Amino acid sequence: MKNASALFARVLVFLSMAAFSTQCLGAPPNVVIILADDLGFSDLGCYGSEIQTPHLDTLAKQGLRFTQFYNTARCWPTRGALLTGYYAQQIRRDALPGLGGGAGGVRPHWARLLPDFLKPAGYRSYHSGKWHVDGGVLAGGFDRSLDMRNQGNYFTAAGNRIDDAPLKSPANEQGYYATIATADHAINCLKDHATSHAGKPFFSYIAFIAPHFPLHALPEDIAKYRDRYLAGWEAMRADRFARQREMGLVRTTLSPLEPAVGPPYHFPEALEKLGAGEVNRPLPWSELTGKQRRFQATKMAIHAAMVDRMDREIGRIIGQLKAMGAYDNTLILFASDNGASAEIMVRDGGHDPQAAPGCAATYLCLGPGFSSACNTPYRRHKTWVHEGGISTPLIAHWPKGITARNALRHTPAHVIDIVPTVLSVAGVEKPRAWAGQPIPEAPGMSLAPAFVEDVRIPRASLWWLHEGNRAVRAGDWKLVASAGERWELYDLTTDRAEQHDLAAQRPDKVRELEEIWQRQTDSFSELAR
Repeated sequence: MKNASALFARVLVFLSMAAFSTQCLGAPPNVVIILADDLGFSDLGCYGSEIQTPHLDTLAKQGLRFTQFYNTARCWPTRGALLTGYYAQQIRRDALPGLGGGAGGVRPHWARLLPDFLKPAGYRSYHSGKWHVDGGVLAGGFDRSLDMRNQGNYFTAAGNRIDDAPLKSPANEQGYYATIATADHAINCLKDHATSHAGKPFFSYIAFIAPHFPLHALPEDIAKYRDRYLAGWEAMRADRFARQREMGLVRTTLSPLEPAVGPPYHFPEALEKLGAGEVNRPLPWSELTGKQRRFQATKMAIHAAMVDRMDREIGRIIGQLKAMGAYDNTLILFASDNGASAEIMVRDGGHDPQAAPGCAATYLCLGPGFSSACNTPYRRHKTWVHEGGISTPLIAHWPKGITARNALRHTPAHVIDIVPTVLSVAGVEKPRAWAGQPIPEAPGMSLAPAFVEDVRIPRASLWWLHEGNRAVRAGDWKLVASAGERWELYDLTTDRAEQHDLAAQRPDKVRELEEIWQRQTDSFSELAR
């Protein structure tokens, strides 16, 4: 019966792909991938938020929202996986037991980035924003780049690069803001494309730093949300969860706060610098002092302002696509690199407690209280591989290629699926070798069938490992463990909030999934050696 079900699923996917291919004959689509940084699962209006994100909400209303899309729990592994189609550990961009890898890891020569595969089909590729992938951007196949290397101050361009060369920032940077500058560069690339390369399709990869810490935002944007969060994180979570249930986004309970779980890294000196308003645990709001409530609510207001501003800049990019007549045949994908962050630290330019919160002289982080609310309804945060750390919105919009409107897609999916999805819709076949070296089979699956109907993409499993946190999902069963702790088992059919650990009741299922996780790990280790 199980094999019959799997066969039926494959037939559905085949039929969906056939319909998709017939529907999309003609000029290959342009592709725009927009990636946010540290954005929680519930941080967009169309995913339950009170933050105003009308442009992304419109894309969702006119396209698709995926409800079970995953990242790698951290920034650089997600970016490597998204642009190559491999798990980060397969390409030495995250660590494996007994092996190196991580932020300083160097990809094997065969682990090419998406632009290299699109270029023979006539695509020009543009990058704007955060990079965090090994090697130069242009060496990765992009034709133009703004590399936002200065990620510790949103109000200066110092340290950034244009086309892999140092950018000379102007003496007067009044009015500069990184989120706006990222959109400016993306728009300039599109304008130049329309003028100089109008006959070619394009791939634009726009990687905003927002809303990653430090919490820096324009004063007028902060003012919009200044008092919005004084009711606290419990109230915010309850409100978002109610909207998510009404939208049909989630089929689970709301996870409770975990007051014992704080930031993944402890920096006591940072807490001292930040003062009496900071708390490093998601305690009940009623137990906080008035000063702590004001401080925490202000931090959340800045986070909201950063998301709001990012949406406005995305609106300007959409406006450019429309102005150049490219909007209808452009596949736009929006996601986040990991869940909202519980981290609390002070680095780069330091923190002046007397300065206005959100300005360049301050260094604030969201912290575990409101991070839990941004990840509603799931548990944990960035770096963990519980659902709160790895669940991301995914919006897919393409007027010419996606006929569904305001539809949900429930298939489990992952950032490793982006490359095969783009190659599929572009009609590009990935080569079997690069410079004479075989290219190993990639684990990702094209999501194009889900563009046609709400089918479940057939796959054996999804796998995670980051800093000792590990997980595997097979079907709707998930095995997950924090670093150094025992396995937990959850039935995600009704419990994506990971509240009912079934490990003791189903040791057979624990063994089955642990064997899957270990086989994957061993195979990745062989490839990465």
